[in-house]
Amino acid sequence: MKEKDSCEIYCYDEPKVRKVQNALEGQNIQGMIKMFKVLADETRMKIAFALCEEDELCVCDVANIIGSSMATASHHLRTLKQLGLAKYRKDGKLVFYSLEDDHVRQLVQLASTHSQELITNGK
Repeated sequence: MKEKDSCEIYCYDEPKVRKVQNALEGQNIQGMIKMFKVLADETRMKIAFALCEEDELCVCDVANIIGSSMATASHHLRTLKQLGLAKYRKDGKLVFYSLEDDHVRQLVQLASTHSQELITNGK
């Protein structure tokens, strides 16, 4: 017989439910969704990972790392910047990108660690 993965009652712990509902009201869920959507792109995740490995990279170096044109790399870097995940500085004819802050670095590193654990555990 197949085991059910849903409850057979309406609500088990109403105080917990209200507490979490109130906490959700104070969150920018749409902003969180945008952030994960941006990182869900393979190229942008590669760039974010590269920026975890090196604090700062030139656009031309990013293009070489991900095997793309400079235009493609610039497009993805701009997308990361527009959503507050990366920042840039200009130095003459060069443009250098880095992650916006340590929160972004932690998020990418946690995703990397967790994905490696899934592989190790055969999932």
